[in-house]
Amino acid sequence: MELIKIKTGDSGKALDVATVQQKLSAAQGPEYWRSLEELAGTPEFEELLHREFPRQASEWIGDNVSRRNFLQLMSASLALAGLSGCTKLPTQKIVPYVRQPEEVVLGRPLYYATAFTINGCAQPVLARSNEGRPTKIEGNPEHSMSKGATDLFAQASILDLYDPDRSQTNMYQGGVKSWGSFLAAMAAPLVSQRANAGAGIRLLTDTVNSPTLAAQIKTLQQKLPQMKWHQWEPVNRSSVYAGAQLAFGEPVETRYNFANADVVLSLDADFLYAGFPGFALYASDWASRRDPDEKKNPKGLNRTYAVESAPTISGFKADHRLPVKPSEVEQCARYLASNLGGGSAANVRSDLTPWLDVVVKDLQAHKGRAVVVAGQHQPPAVHALAHAINDSLGSVGQTVNYTDPIVANPEDQVASLKALLADINAGKVDMLVIAGPNPVYDAPADFDFAEVLKKVPLKIHWGQHVDETAMSCDWHISGTHYLESWSDARSIDGQVTIVQPLIAPLYGSHSLHELLAVLGGQADATSYDVVRANWQSQAKTLNFDDFWRRSVHNGFVDGSALPARNVKVKAKDFPATQINQSQGTEIAFRPDPSLWDGRFTNNGWLQELPKPLTKLVWDNAIVVSPKMAKDMGFPADQEASVAEIEYRGSKIRGPVWVQAGHPDDTVTVYFGYGRNLAGRTGNDHGYNAYPIWFSDEPHFSRGVKISKTGDRQLISSTQGSQLIGDNKAIRAASLEEYKKNPDFAHAKAEEPAPDETLYPGYEYPATGENGAPAYKWGMSIDLNRCTGCNACIIACVAENNTPVVGKEQCQRGRHMHWLRVDTYYQGDAANPRGYFEPLTCQQCENAPCELVCPVGATVHSTEGLNDMVYNRCVGTRYCSNNCPYKVRRFNFLLFQDWDTPQLKLVRNPEVSVRSRGVMEKCTYCIQRIANGRIRAEEDNNRRVVDGEILTACQQVCPTQAITFGDLNDPKSKVAELREDKRTYGVLEELNTRPRTTYTAAVLNPNPEIPAPQPEQHL
Repeated sequence: MELIKIKTGDSGKALDVATVQQKLSAAQGPEYWRSLEELAGTPEFEELLHREFPRQASEWIGDNVSRRNFLQLMSASLALAGLSGCTKLPTQKIVPYVRQPEEVVLGRPLYYATAFTINGCAQPVLARSNEGRPTKIEGNPEHSMSKGATDLFAQASILDLYDPDRSQTNMYQGGVKSWGSFLAAMAAPLVSQRANAGAGIRLLTDTVNSPTLAAQIKTLQQKLPQMKWHQWEPVNRSSVYAGAQLAFGEPVETRYNFANADVVLSLDADFLYAGFPGFALYASDWASRRDPDEKKNPKGLNRTYAVESAPTISGFKADHRLPVKPSEVEQCARYLASNLGGGSAANVRSDLTPWLDVVVKDLQAHKGRAVVVAGQHQPPAVHALAHAINDSLGSVGQTVNYTDPIVANPEDQVASLKALLADINAGKVDMLVIAGPNPVYDAPADFDFAEVLKKVPLKIHWGQHVDETAMSCDWHISGTHYLESWSDARSIDGQVTIVQPLIAPLYGSHSLHELLAVLGGQADATSYDVVRANWQSQAKTLNFDDFWRRSVHNGFVDGSALPARNVKVKAKDFPATQINQSQGTEIAFRPDPSLWDGRFTNNGWLQELPKPLTKLVWDNAIVVSPKMAKDMGFPADQEASVAEIEYRGSKIRGPVWVQAGHPDDTVTVYFGYGRNLAGRTGNDHGYNAYPIWFSDEPHFSRGVKISKTGDRQLISSTQGSQLIGDNKAIRAASLEEYKKNPDFAHAKAEEPAPDETLYPGYEYPATGENGAPAYKWGMSIDLNRCTGCNACIIACVAENNTPVVGKEQCQRGRHMHWLRVDTYYQGDAANPRGYFEPLTCQQCENAPCELVCPVGATVHSTEGLNDMVYNRCVGTRYCSNNCPYKVRRFNFLLFQDWDTPQLKLVRNPEVSVRSRGVMEKCTYCIQRIANGRIRAEEDNNRRVVDGEILTACQQVCPTQAITFGDLNDPKSKVAELREDKRTYGVLEELNTRPRTTYTAAVLNPNPEIPAPQPEQHL
C-alpha cells in the first residue's frame, strides 16, 4: 500500500489540516501512521489526530482482527494467570493452543483472583474469564476485606481494559516507536546518570501501594542514591497520614470496626461510598447494625451522626445530619473534642451547639462502643482531633485500630510535587519519568505544571492513555491494565493480594515493573520475574512454589496483614488550619462520584451512571443550596443557569445544580471533567475545576466570587424521568415507632384481596410432574441496608451487555439501565432526610405488561418470571406504557457498538446483544438462574441450595441489601423475608403482586433532636 507522503517533493512543507484529514480518511490499514513522524505538527493537527483517529497502530485495526490473533491473546491469558479453584501452576509460555486445555470448557467461565487499586488501597477481586477474555469483576468472598463485594469503580474497570482509545504503542515525539527503540534511546542517558548517582533523575508516580513496586524503587534508589522519588494524585490521603503524625508523632493507618459501634460520628467522611479505603468491609459492618430485629442483630440498632460540608450518601443514611460550611467542620470537631476531653475549647456558631451537645452526650454514654471518622479531604487537624476523641472515648482496640501505613511512602503529595517543580526550575532535573499521574491536567493551578515541564530535557511518560501529560512528554510508553500484568497490592488491613493477569497485553504494552527494571539495568526482566523474585526473597518457607501457588490461587498472601499498633495520642491541642481571612462564599472540592479525579473520564459506563444524589449523567455541576439558588436567581431545572466562579484570578464556568441539604453560602465543585485528551467518550464534557484549586488551599477555599452569566446549559439528570408518582414507595419509621407497631409498613396500605383480580392465577408446585424440583423465584431489597452506592447498576450493565446511549439520549429519558436507584427526600429542603430505593422489573404476578403485548413478547414463566422474548418484540411499547414502575427500556436506536472490535470482547456471551426496536428489562439474571439449575440437575437432580444463585446486583452489594432465592423453599432467606412484618410491595394497591418486595426502613433518631415528619416529602 502506498503511504501518504506528508512532506511533498515540491514544497517540502507540511500539508494543511484539511488536506491531511482528507488523506488520512482515504488511507487504509495502520501503516500510514509510520509516516506521521515527519509531520511538522501544529496544535490543530495534534487535536485532529487525537479526536478523529487512534493514536497508534493496533493489533485490532482492520484485517488484524482475526481468530488467530485473538487465540494468541486468549492462550496467553490461560498461560499467565492462576485459576481460582485450580491448583495447577500455570506456565509462562505464550502460544496458541492446538489442544484445548483441560480446565477450559466452552460456555463455562473461569475465575481468577487478583486486585483492583484506587486511592492507595487494593480491593481483592475475582475476575471472570470467558474462553480467555475477562468479562466481569466480582469480589473475592474468601478475603476478609471484600466478603464477595466490590464497588462501582472495580466493576467498571473491565471496560477500561477494552477501551479503544487506550494507548496502543510506544511513541517518541508523536511517532510510533518500538520497545527496542526505547531501550536503545535510554542507554546513553542512563549511563550518564549512573556516573553522577542519578542526581538528574526524578521519578513521579501515583500512590504506591504495591510491596514489589516499593521494593523496586528502594533498590533503584540504592543504585542511584541521588535520584528522588515523588508521588502525586489530586485525590490523596496525605491529610490522613499528616493527622496521624500530629496526634501520634508518626503516620499510621486507621482501621474502623463499625460492627462494634453503637454510635458513629462522621466528620465529613463518606465512608459508605466507593473510593473510601475499606469501603466494602465498612459498609457491610455498618449495615449489619441496621437491623431492628434483636434476634438477627443482638447488639441493637446503631445510631449515626454526620457533620458534612457537601451532601453525601453517608450523610443521608445517617440518623441525624448537620450541614455546615467547609471551614466549620474543624470548628465542630474542636467543640466536640473540648467537651469530650480531647482538646481545648473552640468557637462555634451558637445555632450549632445544641445539636453538637446532644452528640457529645450520646458519645459519652457509649464509651468504648463509639467511633469518629474524618473525611480524607479534611485538613490534618480534623483527623488529629478525631484520633483524640476516639482516644478519650476508649474506642481504641474496640472500634478503632491502628497499623503501619499500607502505602509505601505516606508523604504530603502537594509538597512532594512542589519540591519536584522547584528542582526543575533550578535546573536539577535531566530526566523525568512520570509513571501514572496526569499532573498537566490535575496539578494545582498555581503550579503551572505544563509550562515548568518544558524545562526538562528528557521527559518519559508511562500510562494507559495518551493523555494531557503524555502529549507534553518526549517519550510515551504504553502501560498495561491491571488485568494484563503481574503485580501485588495491599488492602486496608495490609493483607497483600497477588495481582495476576487474565490476558496477555492487548497492544504489547509494558508494566511499570518492567519500566523500572529498565532504569535499574534489567531490561529483560518481566513483571512475573520481578514480583515472584521479590516474594521469593521475603517468603520464609522451604517450599516457595507451594507458597506462591497458594497465594495466587487464594488471592492473598497468608500472614501478610499488618499487626495492630499500640500508639498513644501525644497531644490534644492541635494547631488550627491556616485559611485565608477573606469573607464570603466558600468552595468545597470533591472527586466526582462517578469519574473520581478524572481517571475514568473515558469510561462510558461511569459517564452514564446517575450520580447518587443529583442523578446527573455526562456532566458535573456547580452545586448550591436551595436558599442560595433562590437568592441568586438560579432555577432548579435541567436547563440550568451557567455560573462563573472566580478565585485568585482564575475562572471556571459551569451549570448550577440545586441540591437539597447543601449548606448555604457554599458551592461544591467536582473534579474529573473538562478534558480534551481523555478519548472519544470523555472529551468535552463538563467543566474543569482544577484551574481554581490551589496548592496552599487543597481542602477548601474562602472568598470565591460566584456570578450569573446569563447563559443556559441543558444538562441531563435521570431524577425526574422515571417518577412513579407515589410518596408511599418509601416506608420508614423510627425504632420507637417500630417497637410500638411492628406492622407499620402496612398501616396505610390498600392491598386488594387475592381474589380481587381478573388476571389468571398461577400455581407453583414445589416439584414438577417428574418429581424434579420446581422453583418460584423472588427478590427482597432492604431499604435499611441500601446506601445508594450505585455498584448494583454497574454490575447489571457489565453482566447484561447494557449499551451506553450518550448524553442526548439520556436527556430524552432513553437511558438503558435495567436497574435504577431512586432518591427520595423527606423534610425541610435545607436539611432533609434521604432514602434510596433500587427499582428493577418487579416481576409482577399480575403483570400489566403481559396482557397488552400483541405479539406475546413478554410472557409469564413457570417459575414466576416475567420473561422477554426479544425475537418476538416489534416495539409497540404498550408494555412500557402499562408498567406503573417505569422499569422497562426501549432500544430506540442502534445503541450497541457493533463495529469497534475491542468492545465485542467485553460482552457477556451468556446474554444476547440486543439491537434496536426491542424492549429490555431486568430478568433476575436468567442466565445465572439457568446455570445454577443446570448444576443442580447434574448433581443428582437436587434442589438449588439457597444462596447458590446470586444475581449480579446481589453479588456486588457490599451491604447485602439484596436477597434473591426460591420462594418455594420455606427455609430460603427470601422466603423468610417475605414473612417479615416490614416487607411490603411498591404500589401494591394496584394489585400487581410484585415478586420483588422491600423491607421498610427503621431509623434510630435521637429524641433530643427534632426529626422530619414522615408525611413531609420533597
